[in-house]
Amino acid sequence: MFDVAIDHKADPAVDSHVRHARMVRQTAVLMSRRGDVWQTDLADISATGVRLARPAGWHGQTGDVWVLDMLFAEDINVHVMAEVVRVSRDNIALTFARIPEETQQALWTLLGGYADTLEAWDEDSDPAT
Repeated sequence: MFDVAIDHKADPAVDSHVRHARMVRQTAVLMSRRGDVWQTDLADISATGVRLARPAGWHGQTGDVWVLDMLFAEDINVHVMAEVVRVSRDNIALTFARIPEETQQALWTLLGGYADTLEAWDEDSDPAT
């Protein structure tokens, strides 16, 4: 088995103000890092990352890498490593840093057509900033 490391610098969406389309889904998310564990809610998910509700008292920062566990329905468990890219008062935006092989199929099944869809993006109107 192998993990997929994501190289976002090679992604043309990063430079052209388009991004992978976000799918709005609600589910609980468990965030863990070096013994620190937080439960929060998913706001949306895309092929490259997630936006989470910022838990009260959360003290992470941009650049931190967290392990995320998200359970969708009874049979889709998405387990990834993700790096914090933006933090606001209400939200945390994370980009996937590593997607284990056993998680890839579940993630692509969950995303369906969203995995290949791009949408316009304006940093000034992004709720995670």
